[in-house]
Amino acid sequence: MARLSAGKAPRYDEMIYGITGNIKKTELWPALVELIAGFRTESIRFVLDAPVAQGLRERGLYPETEQLAESANLPNASDVILSFGGDGTLLNTAFQIGARQTPILGVNMGRLGFLADTEVAQLQETIRRLERGEYRIESRMVLEARLDGVAGKDTHWALNDIVIEHSQTTQLISVEVKVDSAPLTTYWADGLIISTPTGSTAYSLSVGGPILSPGSGVVVLTPLAPHTLTVRPIVLPASATIDIRVPSQPYVFAADGRSKIIEDDSVHITIRQAQHSVKLIKMPEQDYFQTLRSKLRWSGK
Repeated sequence: MARLSAGKAPRYDEMIYGITGNIKKTELWPALVELIAGFRTESIRFVLDAPVAQGLRERGLYPETEQLAESANLPNASDVILSFGGDGTLLNTAFQIGARQTPILGVNMGRLGFLADTEVAQLQETIRRLERGEYRIESRMVLEARLDGVAGKDTHWALNDIVIEHSQTTQLISVEVKVDSAPLTTYWADGLIISTPTGSTAYSLSVGGPILSPGSGVVVLTPLAPHTLTVRPIVLPASATIDIRVPSQPYVFAADGRSKIIEDDSVHITIRQAQHSVKLIKMPEQDYFQTLRSKLRWSGK
């Protein structure tokens, strides 16, 4: 397969586009029918994520007489992945790709679309521009969280954030935090968000965390409703190793929304920058600050 690289446009007969999306969105299906028809007309190679292919078949939207190219392992079968949905769908796509780092083009069918910022109406022209080499690839930081406990070791990745939160709405938890082996503090709060710059406009922002530019190379710790009013978000370098222990039980551990309840107080959580990043495809005119102005409805007035 041809690998997508900035500055050199692959030919139509080289590039394989992987297609995935949020199958719960009704607007996904007509958009896919139009896209596939365009790919067929231009002889562009593509492969569908297995659940998406199944959805097309179930709705009678794909001719039974034509061979349906599909894969249960989309990252290995494609050179670039088109992710239809909102930011949550793109986060799931990034998790599916893992360390393979296949570039993602997010096609927005959600509300804000900080990550999935290509609209469906723009998609055909965007693909033409991709083929002409008119794009850039942004590398976004990923967090790696290792959970060490009596049951062994468990590793999780997050493009947006790691969240540690109480499992009962009326109960606070204590979160003991060390940074590079030095004690930081013990948060007595509803929980703690450990966010990348990408995730700074998500959950962290909603509880008062700062907005971080994608390339800033930092991590922010944002407490959830801390009991002590002087406790505020703190920004750490991406090179920091964050060690966490939660003696309060039980609590919820979540990586980009994929959650589990932890009931063992011997679990030790270590968070650091992952060795891989997530690659996002952007058009040259797409500007992060313009996105902020548009999505957050900022005004110069």
